[in-house]
Amino acid sequence: MQELRERIERELEELGRQDRYRTLPPVTARRGKYIEMDVRPLMNLSSNDYLGIGDDWALLAGYLDQCIEKGYAMTSSSSRLLTGNHPLYGQLEKALARHYGRQSALVFNSGYHANIGILPALCGRHDLVLSDKLNHASIIDGMKIAEGTSQRFRHRDYAHLEELLEAAAGRYRQIFILSESVFSMDGDLADLPRLVELKKRYDAVLIVDEAHGAGVFGTRGLGLCETAGVVPDIDIIVGTFGKAFASTGAYAVMDSLFREYLINTMRPFIFTTALPPAVLGWSLMTFELQASMFRERQHLLLLAAKLRDSLKAGGFDVPGESHIVPVITGSNEKAVSMAARLRDSGFLCLPVRPPTVPQNSARIRISLRSILEWEDISALPGLFAGGMSS
Repeated sequence: MQELRERIERELEELGRQDRYRTLPPVTARRGKYIEMDVRPLMNLSSNDYLGIGDDWALLAGYLDQCIEKGYAMTSSSSRLLTGNHPLYGQLEKALARHYGRQSALVFNSGYHANIGILPALCGRHDLVLSDKLNHASIIDGMKIAEGTSQRFRHRDYAHLEELLEAAAGRYRQIFILSESVFSMDGDLADLPRLVELKKRYDAVLIVDEAHGAGVFGTRGLGLCETAGVVPDIDIIVGTFGKAFASTGAYAVMDSLFREYLINTMRPFIFTTALPPAVLGWSLMTFELQASMFRERQHLLLLAAKLRDSLKAGGFDVPGESHIVPVITGSNEKAVSMAARLRDSGFLCLPVRPPTVPQNSARIRISLRSILEWEDISALPGLFAGGMSS
């Protein structure tokens, strides 16, 4: 035990020397555009509440009244396969399938549960998984759990993906292609039509994670797959309720055969307590609500484009083309110091460092929301100019 404690202490000290030591932020309250840290209000630019639904307290108050009236409990006290399968699950999954125009849907406790469960359930030791190199950690962990062979193709390099597909042809029982739609750290977009074309040509199964696309892209907020017109062509579309939909949990839309198989084989689905009815009802309400928030989506993406263009005009490395606006600092030290400067100026923009991003690509990740206006964030390019040059 003593040896273990000493090793842990050394590793924590090394993280500190590398400016990679993490602590839990002292959040005290959320108030619309602002978040309180140690009771100090800061403009919240680190939230995934992209449509601002999570800060609509009037909406929440009305829903809580419904919970009491309808008797929605705060716990399910059981897995779905025992006594936790509340009727709201069926209503929510039918609504998801109807909006996406697909046969069926399945709701999970979190996006992490979905990504560490779907692939291992479907993929065996005779199969191959091809994954974008910058896919989320939950997708990577799902690949580690799955028994199949895994390879990663260069980020958004679909010529490289095709090379791997060509080399694998005839060697595996089934090939799976995995990609995010909106990449969470760079804010850039997958070429979904190209992925669909490759999956069809090589008879692969295509799984797309719309965690950061759902609610933000598409006329009805179904994600980048809706914008690209490929909803029917993607075998499994994964989304989350914990971001733009301002709730908890995740979902996947698919055909009925896949759904029945996952219910019977997906371990994070089978062996976990079901979501509370109060959460399910809220998810159903916010999902239906966001479908009509097309103007908010337009405003959000226009705001992000204006900020990105302003930062690029100042000479900063700002990748992406979505509501996620990362400003690359390179070193961990510069990311931490820049975040502190922004905080001193009233903005909460947290630093992102390895291993979340590759070495020497630390950044400030600005996460915008539709409730913000240009006047709220117009000072950012000047603050970056002063902070990055010092």
